[in-house]
Amino acid sequence: MNFTDHLETISLEELNAAAALQTRTDRKYILTQEQAAEVLPILGQQALVLSIDERRASDYTSVYFDTPDLASFHLAAHPRRRRFKVRTRSYMDTEQCYLEVKTEGAREQTVKERIEHPFMSRDALSGESLDYIQETLDHELGSCPIDPQLLTPVIDSSYTRTTLYLPQTNSRVTVDTNLVWTDPKSGTRLECNEIIVETKSAMNAGPADKLLWSHHVRPSRISKFATGMSLLDQHLPANRWHKTTKHKISTSVSLHP
Repeated sequence: MNFTDHLETISLEELNAAAALQTRTDRKYILTQEQAAEVLPILGQQALVLSIDERRASDYTSVYFDTPDLASFHLAAHPRRRRFKVRTRSYMDTEQCYLEVKTEGAREQTVKERIEHPFMSRDALSGESLDYIQETLDHELGSCPIDPQLLTPVIDSSYTRTTLYLPQTNSRVTVDTNLVWTDPKSGTRLECNEIIVETKSAMNAGPADKLLWSHHVRPSRISKFATGMSLLDQHLPANRWHKTTKHKISTSVSLHP
């Protein structure tokens, strides 16, 4: 039985209203299957689960775009100011898709802008998409650090997400399972054996963090984009994710049929 089966639910509208306009501290944790089976039911005792159209979990696919010299990846790996990510984020259950441009500029503030994108073209960028990327990077970074015309798909990331709401502290927790990274060129797939938990709290440490710490699970550095890239291509610098890729993530390799 899934640990959320018995939980009371909260709608997306209720969740957004309860958690709107909060300054949040995000922490990511990598759990083994055994750790998740032990910790998540305890966490569920104080949580509501997000339900959308009676679904308590949703399937996501993100396609990340980069230049031939992997400008976005290297800016994240070293790291550098004026970082950016370009991706399409697809909600597979509802066949909705958005083009998202994430930037990090002054004072390490992360900004995410997005527009609707055709679901069936989630791995392609139209002329309108390229104009939007150019305008967004110009606006957020002062000038566009790349030629958007050079952007091509470099990695797909798919997973199933469950979102929990902890009403006592007005905090969220996301639980990502079935994480798969795919190289769109070779078709190589890496299936992650672990579960990724992210806490989003307005506090320095919320109850979910303290529960995880009490079970000897500490925050980890992981990026579905950059960590996946460094796992798929061993020649890329792991840098900030070296400890994660070497000691906390285990994968199974398969090919598209």
